[in-house]
Amino acid sequence: MTDYLILCTAALLAGMVDAVVGGGGLIQIPALFATLPNVVPATLLGTNKLAGVWGTGAAAISFARRVRVEWGTAAPAALAAFALAFVGAYTVTKVPPDFLRKLLPFILVAVALYTLSRKDFGSLHAPTHEGIKEKLIALGVGACIGFYDGFFGPGTGSFLIFLFVRFFGFDFLGASAVAKVVNVACNLSALLWFGYSGHLIWRVGLMMAVCNVAGSLIGSRLAIKHGSGFVRKIFLFVVSALILKTGYDAFLR
Repeated sequence: MTDYLILCTAALLAGMVDAVVGGGGLIQIPALFATLPNVVPATLLGTNKLAGVWGTGAAAISFARRVRVEWGTAAPAALAAFALAFVGAYTVTKVPPDFLRKLLPFILVAVALYTLSRKDFGSLHAPTHEGIKEKLIALGVGACIGFYDGFFGPGTGSFLIFLFVRFFGFDFLGASAVAKVVNVACNLSALLWFGYSGHLIWRVGLMMAVCNVAGSLIGSRLAIKHGSGFVRKIFLFVVSALILKTGYDAFLR
């Protein structure tokens, strides 16, 4: 019973964080590993996806009802992410992601420094692309992040938000809304692989999903209420936490 309480609490908090800027896996995955130490990692990761996809989906719907979603960017990026996340999940079974594990902390530091150095970064929503150019760039972003999410995964939501602000001119709130749509596609694709390979604990995943949805609804409403400035602050906090976590995993564990 205590383990279930820990997992539900972690799922609630993960849903809140994930709805704003992504990074809910920082909370949810360690909780699964701590409470279910005898379960193989692939099954824990699959169970995490099962719980998370519902929360991310609820957040995407919540954003779509209250914030203008740039579907010209979101749709092609989501399609590419869905296809490449499956490829990434397959690839990781053949090629260990050790090189990426050591590189990731440095990439995250660069993202944080760039965001901090530009005080107006993500404060205004002024899309810079349209038409075919918008869709082609969105396909490229979706493909790269989709493959990364399937192959490795930490910080996917935060990377998506950064890229949509940097390359599409979105504010943090608009970027978060689009990122949710793409993240749902990534999670669904990964679930196909985990489900096919039998790496899911349905009872635990669905129990956590209920709490994850509750947390995501709270998080998305906070983001919409407080706007891009609030999302920017949470983004920097989560990226900082990711730097510490991925740096520890890469060099100290």
